[in-house]
Amino acid sequence: MPASPLSEWQKARDSVKTIKGVKRYKQSQLLAVGNPTDLAIEAIRSLRTSLHFAMMQAQNNVLMMTGVSPSIGKTFVCANLAAVISQTNKRVLLIDCDMRKGYTHELLGTNNVNGLSEILIGQGDITTAAKPTSIAKFDLIPRGQVPPNPSELLMSERFAELVSWASKNYDLVLIDTPPILAVTDAAIVGRHVGTTLMVARYAVNTLKEVETSLSRFEQNGIPVKGVILNSIFRRASAYQDYGYYEYEYKSDAK
Repeated sequence: MPASPLSEWQKARDSVKTIKGVKRYKQSQLLAVGNPTDLAIEAIRSLRTSLHFAMMQAQNNVLMMTGVSPSIGKTFVCANLAAVISQTNKRVLLIDCDMRKGYTHELLGTNNVNGLSEILIGQGDITTAAKPTSIAKFDLIPRGQVPPNPSELLMSERFAELVSWASKNYDLVLIDTPPILAVTDAAIVGRHVGTTLMVARYAVNTLKEVETSLSRFEQNGIPVKGVILNSIFRRASAYQDYGYYEYEYKSDAK
């Protein structure tokens, strides 16, 4: 299980809350660019090396990054992993498949026009969908406007065509999906990818949640290559409640 230390970016994100008390922190510069010596980025570089060998036997060059539950740093890990891989002269495409709450376009400083949802309903052209970011060889397909039926759109032939096109035109395709305990999207997307990684957060996700998440993927015939334990930090005690859990995952109406 790879581990990523708690970064300064994630500390800042955790300290910011909206009026409703929901944590929400975004910035337009990736940590891999703004502070490339951060320990979290060093850990992601180590993950990059491990992935190089892990994906050699994969059926394709498409990697899905999913999470156990919301607000655990999945998108942080995914976007910064894409950045450090592109820095090795690889053409990388990140697809934001979280059409409910995705915010990679804000994290990368791009717009959300003609994103994934528009492509999947036939309003956008697959071959011109990718948007360049400020990082060389790193492109993004943002989530697009929030649709009423994200899961159904991901089950469409149009999505399969998009993944096939992306795989042929990039060295690596990363797909950022919603957390598996919240919605079924990751189980749908997983049928198109060669490698799946799952993010869990230290002192937030319980072992039971991780096991349940892995079981859901197994039931759908999707092997999880590894679990990334994010936001490691030292503290005197780490007792957790291993009870029941239920996650709300409503769309951000934007």
